[in-house]
Amino acid sequence: MKIHFVGIGGVGMSALAQLHAMNGDEVSGSDRLINNGFTQLPIWQALIKLGVKVFPQNGSAITPDTDAVILTSAIEPDNIEIKKAKEYGIPVLHRSDLLAKHVKTHHTIAVSGTSGKSTTTAMLFEILRQAGKEPSLITGGFLLSLQKEGYFGNVYKGKSDILVIEADESDGTLVNYHPKIGLMLNLAKDHKELDTLKGFFKKFRINCDKFIYNADQADLEEIGKGALTFSLKDANNIKMDGFCSTFEIEGVPFKINLPGEHYIKDALGAIAAARQEGVSLEDCAIALENFKGVWRRFNSIGVKNKIEVIDDFAHNPHKLAATLKAAHLRGKRVLAFFQPHAFTSVQLLLKEFIDEFSANIKEQDHLWLGEIYYAGGTIPPNISSKLIYEGLKHKGTPVSFLSGRDDTAKDIAASAKPGDVILVMGARDPTLTDYAKQIFNMLK
Repeated sequence: MKIHFVGIGGVGMSALAQLHAMNGDEVSGSDRLINNGFTQLPIWQALIKLGVKVFPQNGSAITPDTDAVILTSAIEPDNIEIKKAKEYGIPVLHRSDLLAKHVKTHHTIAVSGTSGKSTTTAMLFEILRQAGKEPSLITGGFLLSLQKEGYFGNVYKGKSDILVIEADESDGTLVNYHPKIGLMLNLAKDHKELDTLKGFFKKFRINCDKFIYNADQADLEEIGKGALTFSLKDANNIKMDGFCSTFEIEGVPFKINLPGEHYIKDALGAIAAARQEGVSLEDCAIALENFKGVWRRFNSIGVKNKIEVIDDFAHNPHKLAATLKAAHLRGKRVLAFFQPHAFTSVQLLLKEFIDEFSANIKEQDHLWLGEIYYAGGTIPPNISSKLIYEGLKHKGTPVSFLSGRDDTAKDIAASAKPGDVILVMGARDPTLTDYAKQIFNMLK
């Protein structure tokens, strides 16, 4: 087939594009990041290496012999490429419809929930590989272990029919998936109101042959009642510090080289799903101790003068709180930079952002807010991070909102002292890791 992906730079879209290229399809894609000058991103090189042709998002790649055009919910109906596809009579499919086809033709385990999906999906994939199950993978995060093997990191084609996927609830498309096993990690207000999200998950649960949910979150029982569960109570002798966590399950010792209770919960979810596939606790323990992590999930940029800079994907209040708690295990003081990734996110979750930051930015800490990242599209940029700033100032939280990122970087670097952890947090913006490195290089 000749398939074109509109918005191929998105992590879910790039995974599907790579998989179809690996399967021998003729794949092309476009992205407005290219239109905006981001022409040298690593993702383009990874796609080109697999034979994918990458274009600006201007319709030039779509020809009458294109068999299918794939889009995401971020692509507006009047996008030039969608118009051109319709003019040629080319079928237009949502990303979730294409992923649903892969789910249907595989023995699929789908990982869902508000937070922790990418890490749990990665952990489960590594456990199944350790057990010799030869799984495939389609996920929203880049596995550092796969990158070391020469892959880009968000897709892998295994030899068996087992497929591990990350099932995103943000646009409701997870209701399209009918996996053998569905794993639900947690639920918090994000993207949509809670009642709407619960409706998505109830439908998803019905679609799963087996369902496993986190019994520690009481309000998940109405979704998962009667299904299998996992819980922190499954683990004994839990110990955490700033660099790792240890625990035991049925006498088998476990170690995860990541800080924070949320990573223990992710691991317990992955273990619960793996045991349904007949994997031993011993194989689970080996895989998790060797787990290298996921790109931009508490990744250390480096340490200078006993000051560490950490790059993290946290972007909703639930994730931000977990990351800040982990950072407090690591450093005497936390200096955090956060750049919201969407206007709708700030609009929907303003109270939650203010509540979580005020609870987790301590008196000795400091938070710097960046302006909301604008990726383009039809949503008007009429909301500002200043709304979060003003709410936090009212609560007495140590917070700054400076004129630009360069000034903010200078201020963060100048404020840092030995023993501090500097966090750079946010999603979507491809320059955030470079920004973390910029701050690191400014440290004295």
